[in-house]
Order: sequence, then structure tokens, then C-alpha cells
Amino acid sequence: MAGEAGFGRALRVLSVRAYRLFTIGNAVALVGVWIQRIAVGWLAWQLTHSGFWLGLCAAGDLVPSVLVSPFAGALADRGDRLRLIQISMILGMLQSAALAALTYTGVIDIWMLFALTVALGVINALNQPARLALIPSLVDHDSVGSAVAINSLVFNNARFIGPATAGFVIAEGSISLAFILNALTYVCFIYTLWLIEVPPERTPPRESHFLRDLMEGYGYALRDPAIGQMFILLIVTTVAIRGFVEMFPGFADVVFNRGAQGLAWLTATVGLGALVGGLFMLHRNSLRGLPSLVIRATLIMALALIGFTATDNYWLALVCVFVGGVAMCATGIGAQTLIQTSTTPAMRGRVMGFYGMIFRAGPSLNALLLGGLSERFGMRLPVFAGAFVCVLAWAWIRPRQAAIERTLDGEAQRAPAE
Repeated sequence: MAGEAGFGRALRVLSVRAYRLFTIGNAVALVGVWIQRIAVGWLAWQLTHSGFWLGLCAAGDLVPSVLVSPFAGALADRGDRLRLIQISMILGMLQSAALAALTYTGVIDIWMLFALTVALGVINALNQPARLALIPSLVDHDSVGSAVAINSLVFNNARFIGPATAGFVIAEGSISLAFILNALTYVCFIYTLWLIEVPPERTPPRESHFLRDLMEGYGYALRDPAIGQMFILLIVTTVAIRGFVEMFPGFADVVFNRGAQGLAWLTATVGLGALVGGLFMLHRNSLRGLPSLVIRATLIMALALIGFTATDNYWLALVCVFVGGVAMCATGIGAQTLIQTSTTPAMRGRVMGFYGMIFRAGPSLNALLLGGLSERFGMRLPVFAGAFVCVLAWAWIRPRQAAIERTLDGEAQRAPAE
């Protein structure tokens, strides 16, 4: 197993029926998610031409992520993770159908769009911890890294296909058609979820206190000096820069004068870069060296975005966001793999709820900050400032790299025994 090639190991993981069904449904649904994200961003820009509203709609899941994700993580450790995902997918389908109806009839306004975006934020916050924690339940421990990498590849493949599809659908069809397509992709995922059977895992005793369970998960994640420092790095980078993609409608229209197609290609290029980053991570054969890779990729991501803000050339900007996408994917897969493999099954839902909260709330808060600052300083300077903060974060954690590597490598190797 240890010497098995990365792609060969990936094929073995996909031979597991439950994981294969999950991946197929997830792949289709994520294309729809990205179609809708582009449609919502473009609709918000068309309704208001305001960077503030663009950031606010992008941050629609900020409050739900902060308030709901921690409890959703505890719920995922107590209940049926698969059923929780099924229910949330049905609710997501209904939200997309509502957007389609409102846009088709022409009664949509920015407040309706924002309210429905917040509603989807609640649904996603409820769903994400269970969705992340389910993956190790579908494969054996040695395959978790490959499963996480495949999951990321699926996400970033959708990030490439979805925006390109959205650009065509919006330009040649309508916004409402984009929302209808997303609703149909939910139907596919719901069907595959009903075909999956998951073996039961150990959960906290029924008499345990819900809030105590929640705080225990936070303490578990933060009291470890290595994992805690990795979480700090993730918090800083997500709040500082990961919402930059949500600013693409403004960049496409105001900075590069490229319209909806320019927006689609900016977003798709980030996705293509992330797809390449995912393939690289999938080809890795070992967990060893992942902390160092995450730290290096953080610096590369920051420098690429500094280059993006410094150029007026659209094609050079595409190169910069491609490199940024590669690095962003490497940090995401590396961090999630380390956390998944170092966490005991009984704690996984709560820890992944914390992780999911950071990766949903952080970019949303960043998008809100970037959108607000863009009203005063323009589109470029806020993104540059966030990237510079990431460089400072890299400088802070770089001297601690060797110690973090030793600790996390050891925890990952001990996890199966727990």
C-alpha cells in the first residue's frame, strides 16, 4: 500500500461503491453550485453595480457559518451524517427553484437575492461538517488522503466547468435557466445519496451534553500546538484573501472591461489551476511533508495575487489566478488531509465543523471586507492588502515549520490505533 502509486491508489478508492456513488453525485451537484455562484454574483452586480452589495451577497453565508456550523458539527457526531446531507440537498434544491421562479417572473430584487443567499448559507452550514466527516467513513484510513484529493479534484473540476457553463447560459439563455440547471443537479446528488450505505461509527453517549460536546471538539482542535497553529494560519489566510474570487465580477467589468464572459474565464481559470493542484496532490504517496507544502503554497498563493492586482493585462491576470488556484488547492487539500487523518472518528464531525466554519465564514468575511473597501479604494488595493497579510502569516509560521511537521506526521501515524 505505501508504495502504491498515487493514481493507482485513486483508482482503488473509486472502486469502493459507496465512495464512487458519493463522488458521482457530488461531481454533478458541484457543477450546479458553481453555475449558481456565477449567476448570483452577476445578478447582484447587474442589480446594483455596487462592490458593497457584491461582497455582501458573497458573504451571505457568513453569519450562518459562524452560528450554525459548530452545532452542525456536533450534530454530525451524534446523528446520521448521510441523512443530514440528504435533507440539506433537498432544501438546496428548493432554494434554487425559488431563485429560478423569481428571476423568470422578473420580480427579483437585491434584498430577495440576499435573503435567499443567506438561506442557502444556513443550508450549507448545516450540511458541510457531515459532508466532510462522511468521507473517511466511506474508505479505509490509508485512503483518506486520496479520497480528500479526489473530492478536491471534483470540486475544482466543477469550478472550471461550472463558470464556463454559466457564462454561456447567461449570455445565450438567461439567469433563471442557470438556477434551473442547479436545481436539476441537486436531484442527481439526492438520488445517489439514497443508494449509499454507511457502516455505523462510534458517537458520543446519548446522555452527553450538546454544548459540552461542542466545546470539547473546539478544545481538541486548538489545544494541540501543531494543529492549533495550522488552524491559525488557515484563519488568517481565509479572512485575508480567499474571498477574492467573489470580486471577479467587478474586476471583469471595471478593471478588464470583459463582461460576463471575462468573469466566467477568470473564475474558470482559478478552477483549472486548482484542478492541476489537485492532480499534483493526488499523485503524492505519503502524508510526510504536507505541513511544509501547505506553508510554501500559502506564500505562492499570496505572491500570485499580488501579481494579479499589479497588472492591467487580462491574459497576465489569468496566469496569476491560475497559479493562485494551484496554490490555493494545495493548501486546502493538505490542511484537510492532515486534520482528517489526525482526528479520531468520534471527534471528526466537530473538528470538521470548525474547519468548515473557517473555510466558509473566512472567505465570506473577506469578500465582505473587500467589497466594502472597494467602494473607497477601488478593486485592486484591498486584494493586494489581503495578499500582503498572507505573506506576513507565512513569515510568522515559517520558523515553526519543522516542529509542526514532526508533530503532525506523528499524529497522522498514530490515528489508526485510536
